[in-house]
Amino acid sequence: MAGSSVSVDYAEAMITTPIAAGDWLIVAPSLITMVGGALCLMLRKNTDLQPKLGVFLLGLLVLASLGLLIRVLDQGVITMVMGNWLPPFGIAVTADPLGATLTFIGSVVAFCAGVFAMQTVSSSGRRYGFYPFLLLLMTGVCGSFLTADVFNLYVWFEVLLISSYGLLILGNERIQLDGAVKYGVLNLVGTNLFLIATGLLYGIFGTLNMADIAVKVDALDNPASGALATVAALYFLAFAMKAAAFPVNFWLPASYHTPNIVVSAVFAGLLTKVGVYALIRIFVLILPASLEYMADVIGIVAIATLITGALGALAQSEIRRLLGYLVIAGIGSMLAGLAIASSGTQATLAISGAIFYAVHSIIVMTALYMAAGIMGMMGSSFNLRELGGLYHKSVAFAGVFLVLAFAVSGLPPFSGFWPKVMLVDAAFQGGRFWLGAAILVSGFLTTLAMGRVWIYAFWRGGPEGTADGQSVDVTGAAEGQLSSGALWLPLGVLTALVIYFGLQPEWMIELATQGASSVVDPFGYIRSVLGEQG
Repeated sequence: MAGSSVSVDYAEAMITTPIAAGDWLIVAPSLITMVGGALCLMLRKNTDLQPKLGVFLLGLLVLASLGLLIRVLDQGVITMVMGNWLPPFGIAVTADPLGATLTFIGSVVAFCAGVFAMQTVSSSGRRYGFYPFLLLLMTGVCGSFLTADVFNLYVWFEVLLISSYGLLILGNERIQLDGAVKYGVLNLVGTNLFLIATGLLYGIFGTLNMADIAVKVDALDNPASGALATVAALYFLAFAMKAAAFPVNFWLPASYHTPNIVVSAVFAGLLTKVGVYALIRIFVLILPASLEYMADVIGIVAIATLITGALGALAQSEIRRLLGYLVIAGIGSMLAGLAIASSGTQATLAISGAIFYAVHSIIVMTALYMAAGIMGMMGSSFNLRELGGLYHKSVAFAGVFLVLAFAVSGLPPFSGFWPKVMLVDAAFQGGRFWLGAAILVSGFLTTLAMGRVWIYAFWRGGPEGTADGQSVDVTGAAEGQLSSGALWLPLGVLTALVIYFGLQPEWMIELATQGASSVVDPFGYIRSVLGEQG
């Protein structure tokens, strides 16, 4: 009838409670990086202004992610649902201590990379998209850490992968294109497995909301059924590829040494950790029963990844390839934490160790690649046989490198020591002595590999074939580059964090423990996403 109105109770389908102002921080990382990437793209021809704008936006990203982390630690898990539709129909964005911590640490690393790139990325690299690609890469990384929906995890993975392809071939050199093909093929396979597993998961539960799936899995009589076993196996293979776990890790050392050194630094710090994060979300939050029966397989993969990564580093003379293998070895330590978590009583300690190790690896591997870039400028080569005498060129830099070498080896008093202690403790308490032993053996082999770099590049007097003390002089443009604060400031900040987390680990241990608790005991996470219905 004309003029009549019908009263509709939107509370049955939509969230009607006003969103707290502080909760808008949860979408700030994605908004800053998406809008920032578009702005930098529009300014691509202004190669002087673009890096300043890019660094400014990355600084905003650090502040926003820090504010989000503080908000989560103060208020608990926070959720925002797109369109205000009630979950599981509305797409939820959720920040818990795990996601907020990794978003913040990733933002700090990206900011340092943006500053470092001001000196190491050429005008041509800026013109063809370094800063837009870096910002859009962070859109995908932050989105992956903060989504509460499995399909959107897939979407954010695709965003970061597309951006990473652009960064990988920036420069258009033959070796870069060769590395990009290997990188792209393996990630294409992993992405298809991810999508197939997600389709099967939706077919089983009719939802892809992580909290909703966790509730429905918990209600099953047989949460380790054949269908879910297939889904779990597909997810493990897909994310193992993306995390560069054995035996699908050969793409990483074949590609990470090919791009600009700052791109390698960002990749080594962030990309593989997103794969590990996804494994923790899927297996600990959503499919804990699948983790129990797959624990031995995951443990074997972890050991193989730990040992092959460390041995591969020992066999290399090209510094960037050597560091690529150390990235792989670090992934093994995180997978060990996932395998140990299946033992129930040690789950929180094991996942805490894996989270702390992920934070440590993000920082130290980014810093090591930056240090490798400076070594390349000093010695005009990345090959250990052609390096030498760097100690005499810069005692301070030699000290910084030694700190990072100790940290990546897991030696005290630096950041790598404490997560290894946590993981080994959890392994021994959980009766998985072989995993604890593998972590220790890998650490010993890593120490040998980094000691070899120190002796060849820093301690001996000059390159192979020259008289002791006759190191290659750095002149001209390289000397000018080495005096730039854009190189030393980000490396100094990351090294300071390595030292701080080693000498004062309590804050990071507490963050890691809260992050682990949010997935091991997900009541708060589920309640935040689903509300009273959870």
